[in-house]
Amino acid sequence: MASLSLKGIYKKYPGNVVAVSDFNLDIEDKEFIILVGPSGCGKSTTLRMIAGLEEITEGELYIGDKLVNDIAPKDRDIAMVFQNYALYPHMTVFENMAFGLKLRKVRKEEIKRRVEEAARILDISHLLDRKPKALSGGQSQRVALGRAIVREPQVFLLDEPLSNLDAKLRAQMRTEISKLHARLGTTFIYVTHDQIEAMTMGTRIVVMKDGFIQQVDTPQNLYSHPANVFVAGFIGSPQMNFIDATIVNVGDKIGVKFGNENEYVIELPEGKVSPEIKNSIGREVIIGFRPEHLHDEEMFISAATTGVIDCQVEVTEMMGAETYLYLVLDGMNLIARVSARSTAKAGDTVKMAIDVNNLHIFDRETEKVISAE
Repeated sequence: MASLSLKGIYKKYPGNVVAVSDFNLDIEDKEFIILVGPSGCGKSTTLRMIAGLEEITEGELYIGDKLVNDIAPKDRDIAMVFQNYALYPHMTVFENMAFGLKLRKVRKEEIKRRVEEAARILDISHLLDRKPKALSGGQSQRVALGRAIVREPQVFLLDEPLSNLDAKLRAQMRTEISKLHARLGTTFIYVTHDQIEAMTMGTRIVVMKDGFIQQVDTPQNLYSHPANVFVAGFIGSPQMNFIDATIVNVGDKIGVKFGNENEYVIELPEGKVSPEIKNSIGREVIIGFRPEHLHDEEMFISAATTGVIDCQVEVTEMMGAETYLYLVLDGMNLIARVSARSTAKAGDTVKMAIDVNNLHIFDRETEKVISAE
């Protein structure tokens, strides 16, 4: 097994195009690391540099304690699972899984043992004689995983492996890959643009944008303590609500003021007031709160001493166990995740209570968090 260390990694293309900038990350042995971000953020390029399929322009890449910048992909002891599976159509499943081992001149008995063991783990033993055209998307995905498993690598690299599957199968395969990671006890590095995949699978998540790391943390910490507006908006579905506001004095307390037609002032709890906020009266900020922290139940509204707003309901979405309310507040769009018992309907004007204990405050210029988290 192996740890990885990426130190000051850059990827530059001709024409001064920088795909990855100053990427620094230490990955522990047996970790499940997710690289997540929108298309073009540099996550797949980073994975390909780890695999040796892209040359590193600057920086150092270590697998274990070995510098591998100039080591060929086949000698890095890694295995990669691609988005399109890349199965050979003229070979059976067994032959596809065994192909890499044959190239390495592994003994036939050992190849058979490894392929059958991987097929058993992935529940594809009954498919070993089939050709790829006779497989479903989920079965093809398992074969691609099996081909990686038989190599018994130190590191698994997975590049958006579930993006070609339908929603139900994606959810099933997320669970399967998580179980596979636990069973193999190997380091996994997984690239996706789907933040739900990232939140449900990774031990740590690397959020990327425009080639830069925005934040590295556990799924729960990313969700509860985002470092900036981008991370706050990218992680979580539906995404966080954002409102432009100003820091003001509220008597001897500190609050935020917002609104156009109607002016609202929210008094900030002591636990949210950082020294930076205390010294920033009049500063323009962005306040953020998750849809589940916007309540329409009377018990929340009557108990709230601050943070009650009047909204118009534009659309309601019944999701079974919960309802999404799409709201408008002074021309600003908000989303609330409320109980399925909610009686709010399109066209209603409703009072909503913001949970001020779960408010995030970001500087409007830098977009970095400035509230005490």
